[in-house]
Amino acid sequence: MTDPVGRVRGRTALVTGAGNGLGRAIAVALSGAGARVVLCGRRVDALQETAALLSGPSRVATVDVAEPGSVDALAASITDERVSVLVNNAGVAGPVKPLVEIDADEWDDVFAVNVRGMFLMCKAFLPPMIERGTGDVINLASVSGKRPLAMRTPYTASKMAVLGLTNTLGAEVGPTGVRVNSLSPGPVRGPRMARNFRLEAERLGITEAEAERAFTGRATLNRLVEEHEVGDAVVAMLHMTGMHCADIDLSAGMVAR
Repeated sequence: MTDPVGRVRGRTALVTGAGNGLGRAIAVALSGAGARVVLCGRRVDALQETAALLSGPSRVATVDVAEPGSVDALAASITDERVSVLVNNAGVAGPVKPLVEIDADEWDDVFAVNVRGMFLMCKAFLPPMIERGTGDVINLASVSGKRPLAMRTPYTASKMAVLGLTNTLGAEVGPTGVRVNSLSPGPVRGPRMARNFRLEAERLGITEAEAERAFTGRATLNRLVEEHEVGDAVVAMLHMTGMHCADIDLSAGMVAR
């Protein structure tokens, strides 16, 4: 039996980094669209909080995506699940400082999660999709992988690597019927951006609202992206069955090409 191409309902989707933020929003959207969701991350309590928000069936499973043994253990523990959608969302922001001040360990920590983690998850969960001749992989990249972002070199470099991984992997597995795409959100409303606005307001002696308006003025929609919009985009991408080896910008017009 093949997966219902172009449909989300009835499929099983595995989401990494599902305990908060974008991972939680993606899980909620997939569940709302009728998918069974396998929630993966490091903290059981956070994953259980996400599970409580879902409208359909789900399963919680812990994993450290940067560790081969942990990923292999995850795959072995859910062999009864027919995962046909893999959303590689787990990621870390890394240090905020000039490249010449970054330690090698800090650089490696970012790439371990943001790139190595995707590689390991794909390696573990692609074989059954290839065997069935259908499936979807969606990798979370970032518009920061396409433009300069001062003092964030490890992060931006890792997200550019995600784009290369997506394109090349798609070329490898496309002939088998498995689709591979990436989603590149721009700045998303949440605790991280709120902190940035607070620090910018303190630095410039303005209000946080003024700092936010100055920032969002760079986007042609004059606003940030909302977390739920990222989840909605993942669901929409699954319906776009002809899309493959593609990257979708979701930046409210912050990046225009």
